[in-house]
Amino acid sequence: MEIKNYSDLGTLELDILREVGSIGTSNAANALSQLLNQEVRITLPEVRIMGYNDAIEWIGGPEAITAGVLVQLGGEINGILLSVQQLDFINLILSNMLDTQVESYEQLTSLECSALIEVGNIMISSFINPLSTLANISIRPTVPAFTVDMQGAILTVPMAAFGGQSDYIMTIGGNFICNHVEVPCHLLLSPDILSLNILLGKISNPYG
Repeated sequence: MEIKNYSDLGTLELDILREVGSIGTSNAANALSQLLNQEVRITLPEVRIMGYNDAIEWIGGPEAITAGVLVQLGGEINGILLSVQQLDFINLILSNMLDTQVESYEQLTSLECSALIEVGNIMISSFINPLSTLANISIRPTVPAFTVDMQGAILTVPMAAFGGQSDYIMTIGGNFICNHVEVPCHLLLSPDILSLNILLGKISNPYG
């Protein structure tokens, strides 16, 4: 069945997307483990289709300041993938990579921002690569962009790109656990409707 809107997704399609989220976040945790040279586990991820306003509330509210690493997807799939980096996550990264921490986003130096972009890019790639293999499709991400802003402002990017087609976005969330510290992991995936249909069809029958 062709999906005309995210709200058309049924139980089978949602189960497929949950599998995508579970595989992607597990790979992201493994990539983070190798980068930090520390064991990183992730709690069972929750994959939901949410309205943009609900998604903003899910990551802390529209006025909360956060950092985001954003890539645009091209190839056989068009869309946006956003890795939300909240302060607890940032300090987990910085303490392991640079032996430092920050109290606010304003304190981030250019070196620290570069490290966060690298981590975000690795996590996004570790999510995209198995998805590409699973669906047997080519997905080409752009160079990652890093921003610090209110979460409502950051989410205006996928809203502006695809909001005319749907008011929904795929949210993937869990918690990374490293050195007995648990920090949130939030990914937001927004393929356009045509790409969503291609993705679901290919995962169901990758060689069909």
